[in-house]
Amino acid sequence: MENIKEVILCKYGELILKGTNRSTFEAQLLREVRRRAKNYGQYEVYANQSTVYVEPLDDESAGEDAIDALYRQLKKVFGFVALCRAAVCEKSMDAILEVAKAYLPEKLASAKTFKCESRRSDKKFPFASPEISGEVGGAVLDVCPHLTVDVQDPDVVVKIEVRERFAYVHAGQDKGAGGMPLGSAGKGMLLLSGGIDSPVAGWRMMKRGMTVECVHFESFPYTSEAAREKVFELARELAEYCGKIKVHVISLTHIQEEMRDRCEEDYFTLLLRRFMMRLASRSAEENGCPVLVTGESLGQVASQTLKSMVVTEDAADRPVFRPLVGMDKEEIIVTSREIGTYDTSILPYDDCCTVFTPRHPRTQPELAKVVREEGRLDVDALLEEAWATRHCVVIEQEF
Repeated sequence: MENIKEVILCKYGELILKGTNRSTFEAQLLREVRRRAKNYGQYEVYANQSTVYVEPLDDESAGEDAIDALYRQLKKVFGFVALCRAAVCEKSMDAILEVAKAYLPEKLASAKTFKCESRRSDKKFPFASPEISGEVGGAVLDVCPHLTVDVQDPDVVVKIEVRERFAYVHAGQDKGAGGMPLGSAGKGMLLLSGGIDSPVAGWRMMKRGMTVECVHFESFPYTSEAAREKVFELARELAEYCGKIKVHVISLTHIQEEMRDRCEEDYFTLLLRRFMMRLASRSAEENGCPVLVTGESLGQVASQTLKSMVVTEDAADRPVFRPLVGMDKEEIIVTSREIGTYDTSILPYDDCCTVFTPRHPRTQPELAKVVREEGRLDVDALLEEAWATRHCVVIEQEF
């Protein structure tokens, strides 16, 4: 395989449905690919026929370690539905067969069955797709006698793509991150706790193209430095998908102490979340985020009943997006594992929501009664005091 040139092909997802503004989305996608690629060598990155091509420009960039590492990175780029590593050759049947015989045996070593699929984008190529598949399939059987053909459920699908400039041969593809290019859908402020749900919510909005900043509420000394570091680690894990993420940290300690001393216990959680919504809204305004994002799931806990969410959202001054609202806990956990945040989320450090937790929280609150209870507090003064504690930590992706 020494003389075979290998490239990475990244296939578009729903981006192909875009019309006259498709070039804008495509430009954002190319910027993200180039940002990641520059950390592993010299690559030419360009788009053609609903595919982004990533071609190494020198031997070091074409090395197995560099290509492997970059490939793992590109699987985290939103906007691609599939990716593959492919061998490049001239557009002739002889060249395709020669490359297939040299390139595919290693890729098919552990497979028992295969089939060939061909796509001829260049209609001037003198062989039709079924002919290409038949020729390559025969060549594969010659060099891989352990294989048998299975057109229904093969272990590996060998694909031959005859495109505008070259032909490409590859053995299977991996699922991409899907969604839309990061930065194509505005900006949101994520209320990031240390739990399982909120990182998944942030990831799901990133997948839809939204750039996300975070606001985290702490209650030191009731919450620990370890709890804060846990949140920063979750932000680092999210930064694997977006490159950089800001975490705005605000203390709620005095607010919670005042609630404890002045308010009925069963209203604590609702009152606290209303303070969070106000402070998150202010942070969002300051940082150009027209929406808030939370990890709430309908009915999951007392503060996430329908009435409870209505009461807390009343305190926000902008729309609240809840991408997990219709998911159950198991679905959220599955996604958390897939994106790499689960193990950090389950570390046993309390967040501010577990401080002064009521024994019997209100699950069907009435807004008027919550507002009346809130009247026992100097809301404006407490908000200003909490706002003065804010500080921002910028978390950047580590390569």
